[in-house]
Amino acid sequence: MSDSPEPIRLNKRMAELGLCSRREADDWIAQGWVKINGRVAEMGVKVGPADHIEVDRKAQTHQQQQVTILLHKPIGYVSGQAEDGHEPAVVLINPRTHWREDPSRMRFSPPHLRGLAPAGRLDIDSVGLLVLTQDGRVARQLIGEASGMEKEYLVRVSYGEVAQNPQATFPREQLQRLRHGLSLDGQPLKPALVDWQNPEQLRFVLTEGKKRQIRRMCELVGLKVVGLKRIRIGRVVLGHLPVGQWRYLGPQERF
Repeated sequence: MSDSPEPIRLNKRMAELGLCSRREADDWIAQGWVKINGRVAEMGVKVGPADHIEVDRKAQTHQQQQVTILLHKPIGYVSGQAEDGHEPAVVLINPRTHWREDPSRMRFSPPHLRGLAPAGRLDIDSVGLLVLTQDGRVARQLIGEASGMEKEYLVRVSYGEVAQNPQATFPREQLQRLRHGLSLDGQPLKPALVDWQNPEQLRFVLTEGKKRQIRRMCELVGLKVVGLKRIRIGRVVLGHLPVGQWRYLGPQERF
């Protein structure tokens, strides 16, 4: 019996190697930009660890032209497709809303909107850093199955009848439950960093992103979220980017 791994589809292997996303790989294969052991690859072919994958420079040039955009999402916009009459956040990406102090010094071009998709979600009633990208590698890094990317939030809360200074009455053991010990949808949550920033605001650092996770976590310990703002993803911070404006991820920046 052989110990060698089973062959896998070429697009999956290319994604595992960090070359591109699976969808991108399929596009490149269709264009004839990928070779296996010196021969042009066909769609659906499988490869093993010993197979040599070669990517044409045209694909690399195409990839270098892809953009990633950082938006300070306001309340009232959905992250992805339009729903229930609410507009998607991508409608805010236009020359008028491009932050004048964008350090990348890149200029907006209409092709930058082609295939631009959110890498993760931010609820309609939340504000802060939302990433939209054309680059499958960035999407995989932020929301791929193996992603453990840190995401940091500032969360204003109230506790019971107490609207002011909930920190004074919120039990410390419940704060510990927020850090570790809660479950959602029948699954235990990963440990989180949770601390008071001021008497009315908590700071959360999560490494997972279940739907409305922070609001649901807070409900389980008797807290009500009255405001939620994402201020960091990995090493990229929201900084001074104004609400409703956007900037490019610079060539030297990394999540």
